[in-house]
Amino acid sequence: MSSVLTPSTAIDAAPGTRLGELIVQAIERHPQRIAFIDGAGSTTYEALGLRIAQAISTLRTLGLQPGDTVAQLSGNSTDMFCIMAAAYIGGFCSVTLHAMAGLDDHAAILEDCKARVVVSGQAYAERIAQLRQRCGASATWLSHDAQDSLPSFWDVAADGGTQLRVQGEGESIIRLAYTGGTTGLPKGVMLSNRAMLANARLWLAGLDWPDGVRTLCSAPISHGAGSLIFPTLARGGTVVLQRGFTPHGWLEAVAQHRIAFTFIVPTMVYALLDDPATSAADLSSLRALIYGAAPMAPPRIRQALDLFGPVLVQTYGQTEAPNTILLMDQQAHARATDAQLAAAGKPFPGLDVALLDAQDQPVAPGETGEICVRGALVMSGYRGQPEQTAATLRNGWLHTGDLARAGEDGAFYIVDRIKDMIITGGFNVYPKEVEDVLAGHPDVAAVAVIGVPHARWGEAVKAVVVRRAGTLPDAQELIDYVRSRKGAICAPKSVEFVDAVPLTGLGKADKKALRRQFQADAQAQDKTPTEQGIA
Repeated sequence: MSSVLTPSTAIDAAPGTRLGELIVQAIERHPQRIAFIDGAGSTTYEALGLRIAQAISTLRTLGLQPGDTVAQLSGNSTDMFCIMAAAYIGGFCSVTLHAMAGLDDHAAILEDCKARVVVSGQAYAERIAQLRQRCGASATWLSHDAQDSLPSFWDVAADGGTQLRVQGEGESIIRLAYTGGTTGLPKGVMLSNRAMLANARLWLAGLDWPDGVRTLCSAPISHGAGSLIFPTLARGGTVVLQRGFTPHGWLEAVAQHRIAFTFIVPTMVYALLDDPATSAADLSSLRALIYGAAPMAPPRIRQALDLFGPVLVQTYGQTEAPNTILLMDQQAHARATDAQLAAAGKPFPGLDVALLDAQDQPVAPGETGEICVRGALVMSGYRGQPEQTAATLRNGWLHTGDLARAGEDGAFYIVDRIKDMIITGGFNVYPKEVEDVLAGHPDVAAVAVIGVPHARWGEAVKAVVVRRAGTLPDAQELIDYVRSRKGAICAPKSVEFVDAVPLTGLGKADKKALRRQFQADAQAQDKTPTEQGIA
């Protein structure tokens, strides 16, 4: 019988003060177990350690010093993780670009993080060529794939030795995770060893991870799904990687590899619920189907419980405090009423979470306040943005920008967002970024961008546009205009042409009025966008 991890032993499974120590200890404890399954191949813990050592040797050969940045644009692969782990163990800083982001964002991130090395997959050759033209002089450009036109990263140093020595301190920044900004430019969230290790510890303390757990990553490990790798390794488990999500591929992987844990976003859950093959698939191995990155409609949660059984787990977090702020585990799902399925969950064990008012004082029971967090999980700040860092981390709390109330059951119920951020298909879109692009179109006089409800994507991006006099731009033209500059995620799924955008008394676009106006239309149309995929 598999052993089950209790919260006390979970902390012991994530040793020291640096994330690299967790990885190295896992390699030393389980050398002959399978660490990764990637396509048709597998990698033992021992072989994983050798590959990470080779990556560290390569980065040093290329001249990287502690704190220098290595960036990647790649799909899920064992080699991608090895370079990430090389940064965490070797004292470098990892940046992983979102494959679906636009060219401008990719260029801004590479320039901001001062990447010394950029490693890509062959599938992104066109984007890499564009980036090299814009910001190629400051970095060494290499590829994961030997058949690519770029030199292979893995040919730089053939042998890295067998010893892995963890470098850096608890407060060393080992990851820069970029998130959209209200200024229109991505913000570099500085995540330290302390924060990254706290994330792994919270995962281990919040859920029961069996020894040898098998974890499926279909969503990009460059983002939220990647956080499941570390608790899996801590338990001597196996990570199964997929490059992209389809219902058929996911169902096949769960059955073939006897998957116990997985992370998917609500749009993936909806696709599984709507596929007739799901009800006939062998999902008996599942123990935790973790969903997050966007809220899921309670009726769909109930449908998922009926189909998958008592395995659903919801987590709430943000880039500044990754993944593990609030948790609604399997037991909470199983006993929840329909109304309680709207909850985001309760704080992870050992994390300080409060609902605060505008003066950073706790709100009265039942009142709405901002979700604020403090503890080891919290970021060190935004790279190069001291004023925004001070505002977000004021009075010792991370201010999430999300408003919630606490129910009588102790769970947090998110009621609104202070910021206008749209969450579509599990990805964050900041309306101002889209507005700024559309405002640059010669035929657009005024624009407001809002999120409208969508049965599958959670929210869909909608642009409300006032045409310039004498022009007749059509909706598809404007959608393509944004897609070419910001990527498919930010591209509006619909455009509404109006004579004027309603304004508040302060002269700002009245987005509450726009949401009320278009909410009913969006729910009635309920069209599935074809341009947004899941990488």
